[in-house]
Amino acid sequence: MPERLETLTRYTIAQEHRHPGSSGEFSALLNVVATATKIIANQVTRGRIGDGDAAQADSVSLPEPRRLDAIANDIMVAESEWTGPLAGLLSEQMSGFHPVPTEFRRGKYLLAFDPLDGSSNIDVNLPVGTIFSVLRCPDDSRAPGEEDFLQPGVRQVCAGFTLYGPATMLVLTTGDGVDGFTLDREIGAFVLTHPRMRIPEDTSGFAINAANERFWERPVRRYVHECLAGVDGPRGRDFNMRWVASLVADTFHILTRGGVYLYPFDTRSPGRVSLLYGANPIAFVVEQAGGAATTGLARVLEVPPGELHQRVPLVFGSRREVERIERYHREPEEGPRFDASLFGTRSLFRPAGH
Repeated sequence: MPERLETLTRYTIAQEHRHPGSSGEFSALLNVVATATKIIANQVTRGRIGDGDAAQADSVSLPEPRRLDAIANDIMVAESEWTGPLAGLLSEQMSGFHPVPTEFRRGKYLLAFDPLDGSSNIDVNLPVGTIFSVLRCPDDSRAPGEEDFLQPGVRQVCAGFTLYGPATMLVLTTGDGVDGFTLDREIGAFVLTHPRMRIPEDTSGFAINAANERFWERPVRRYVHECLAGVDGPRGRDFNMRWVASLVADTFHILTRGGVYLYPFDTRSPGRVSLLYGANPIAFVVEQAGGAATTGLARVLEVPPGELHQRVPLVFGSRREVERIERYHREPEEGPRFDASLFGTRSLFRPAGH
């Protein structure tokens, strides 16, 4: 007999069997999210071909690339609000939150999501994705309020993301490790392909937007300069630098190859990544894969949310590198001041000593 594929449906049912008395709502919710991301994947991969249909589906004329964000948001809401497991939804596209309408059965979970992370990459055909976080509604006997979403990341019951790249991949954790699924388009199901994903503790790669150096604090500048100094610097080895401008793409790269991602505090803004539907779910996945996630000063999952769209600095990846960056933040006066040259004497345009 051919080997039996472990689909996401089989996986979620097996997860619930480990918890006697489970109602089935949780596995139903995960499969609803998976269905929504399949539809979004179809919209994303059609690219310009789908413009005509998308324009009819969305009556509000939105500029590129935001239009696809709105479509993805509508898909997530339409696919999930009527199914029963949810009490409310929160999205990057919403000013407030969306309670499940009274005509539908209200469940015990809350869903926070970024419908299309990295949407600026669409026009240049680079990876984008959907990030999601699942919380328990503190009181499922009443309609949810804004305060119900304001839970620290340690209270997440599930988190993950879907990456729309050469293959569509769903990565998730329920608090017991991280598993990755690939969409098999022939059978229309997510199939387990990356079980028990782990991030190496050490790395020689980092991801940061170097164009923002003039806004960084000294601990971040210190770390980046040491990496760029390579074998001649205090780290004694060469590092690779990359930046995709897609949180999900960089996260998947770190999950599979190791590395560290930095979107740090800078002088323009105290934070760049949404806490509830960006930093928290990514941090949950990363920690469950053996990595670490910090704001520079605090563990991401312990940051108390103050508002729905709160943003925070985010540094995550291979544990030892993240711990080094945290140590540098405890030594804020160490490291170089800004000198208008990220590369110092070893610039992109001239070799050292010239």
